[in-house]
This record gives sequence, structure tokens and C-alpha cells, in this order.
Amino acid sequence: MSAPPYKGEGAHALWHVSDDAAVARFEPREGRVWAIDTRHLPLYWFPRDCPRATLWSVDETTDDDVDRFLGGDRTRRVHVIEPVWLDRMRTARLYAYRLPDATFEPEDRYWISQAAVEPLEHTELSDLIGLHAAAEIELRIAPKLLELWERVTASTLDFSGIRLRNATLAR
Repeated sequence: MSAPPYKGEGAHALWHVSDDAAVARFEPREGRVWAIDTRHLPLYWFPRDCPRATLWSVDETTDDDVDRFLGGDRTRRVHVIEPVWLDRMRTARLYAYRLPDATFEPEDRYWISQAAVEPLEHTELSDLIGLHAAAEIELRIAPKLLELWERVTASTLDFSGIRLRNATLAR
């Protein structure tokens, strides 16, 4: 399912986010070049190895889960990181590469190309906290991300967890 729109979302496009400012060509790794569409681009507004839980409601989400996780707002998107990543969120520089969509096919929330792809353009993403604020995506800090993740995955919310293997294991 798709995440809800965010403020300033822009037109549909395919993107690859990197911390490398000079990628001239994306070569397939294990036969694939990965991309994300504009709607899901904020899932990558984080330093590369930052563990994060992202969550939102869908039609099947119960009112109880909306109240518990989204403060009663079905349109809210929430992204959650651990406190140790906050300084890196303030200083990270990322680059969003817009990719031609001709060779890409959808796969879950991602888009996959089996061919090498040359970016059409790239944009620097520098104020990651500010990007979240401008998009009206709530950024939360949770000292025990994996505990929250267990509750989210047991709920009726839709979600995405990225780099969770890097989360603090203390419970």
C-alpha cells in the first residue's frame, strides 16, 4: 500500500538517494538498480545507516491504533529514530538522483531496473529535520526503537522499517 501524500510532494518520479554527490551511472547490484517513487522518498531522508521506523494508517487501520500511534490523525505520517542519530540528522548531506523510468518495474514500494541507469538530475538534501517539518511528517525520537517496532508491526498500521539491524539492542 502507499503512504499518504505529504506537503510539497511534487509529481511522480523515481529516485535513488545516496550520500555520494557524484554518481554518474547506477550499475545493477545482484542484477538490480533500486529506486523509490516520490510518495515514498521521505523514507530515505535519513543518514545512510540510520535505523528508522516509519508508519501511517490505511483503510484497515483501527481507530484504536490511529489514536495510539498517530494522535488520532489518520493523515499523519510518523518517522521514528533513536536519539543517537539526531546529531547526524542535523549534519548529513544526501543526494536524491532522479532516474528515467523506462526500464523500471514496480516491486512492493520499490522500483527495480535490471539495466544500468544514468540519472537525469540530482538534488542535495541537507536539512533532513527541516525536510520532515516542511513536509509535515512528524519526526519522533524513541530510545528503544525495536520495542516500538514490535508494537507497530503487531498493529493494523502500514509501515516501513529500514536499517533496523543498526538499532540499539538494549531493551
